[in-house]
Amino acid sequence: MPINSQNFIMKHLFSIILLCYLGKVTLAQSPYVLVLGVAQDGGYPQAGCKKECCRAVWELKIPHQSVSCIALVDPVSNEQWLFDATPSFTEQLHQLQTTTQNLHLSGIFLTHAHIGHYTGLMSLGREVMGSQKIPVFAMPKMKIFLENNGPWNQLVNLKNIDIKPIDDKEVLVLNSRISVKPFRVPHRDEYSETVGFQIITQNKKLIFIPDIDKWQKWDQDLVSVVKENDVLLLDGTFYQDGEINRPMSEVPHPFVVETMDLLKNLSDKERSKVHFIHLNHTNPILRPHTKERNEVLKKEFNIAAELQKVML
Repeated sequence: MPINSQNFIMKHLFSIILLCYLGKVTLAQSPYVLVLGVAQDGGYPQAGCKKECCRAVWELKIPHQSVSCIALVDPVSNEQWLFDATPSFTEQLHQLQTTTQNLHLSGIFLTHAHIGHYTGLMSLGREVMGSQKIPVFAMPKMKIFLENNGPWNQLVNLKNIDIKPIDDKEVLVLNSRISVKPFRVPHRDEYSETVGFQIITQNKKLIFIPDIDKWQKWDQDLVSVVKENDVLLLDGTFYQDGEINRPMSEVPHPFVVETMDLLKNLSDKERSKVHFIHLNHTNPILRPHTKERNEVLKKEFNIAAELQKVML
């Protein structure tokens, strides 16, 4: 190595080390999403199920899985938000607080009014936590539903929760580093709208859609959505048709095989952005070592896992 090159390196060695150190600090302080649950509304195992799909969990041969939920964490501002308040709320809040060493919950974003996505709010009431003005971000019909139906309106009246209105495609700035955009998706909207969320930071964009009807019903092109975002947590409720003992048209989620086929022409890198979540107890990709799970991974897609951390 020429002498002048050695001198240059020695002269700037401290700066190089400092830049590397600062890079690590910056990465450590980046916002991130923490997956707190991956199962469909009923969890895994599901109540009343004694079939093979749940038997191994009842017999403690494979782990219990909590209901689909993610947390958004900003280690710089010391803020953390839940996306959906599930029947697994107790365990999920404990996991979040243990992982982040932070007891403060900055707010809860709700996707819709099906039991796996909002009923955990009951733990905020006076019978349990007796919380004070926890921000709950809700679409217009969801807000009306909570305000006008018991026991949820008691949470409002006692100021356990403070409902913050959100609307379709209106960006909400959480702080200088993070924004969130709700967007309507087609689903069975008996009591409220259904939304997915886009989480936006300076470096990345993450999509969270735990519930949606068939992709063809959505006014967006899924291929384009994958290309335009960095990480996608997508509805993987059922693997394929015939999975449950009733007409699956009554619960028209996109089958995992349909989603994979729709995205098959994308590159490996693009397909690897997709993480399937909200998995029904009958879905074989929820269980380890099944041929279906291996097929998903072989095709370069991913399956969300509890306590998975996605850096933003």
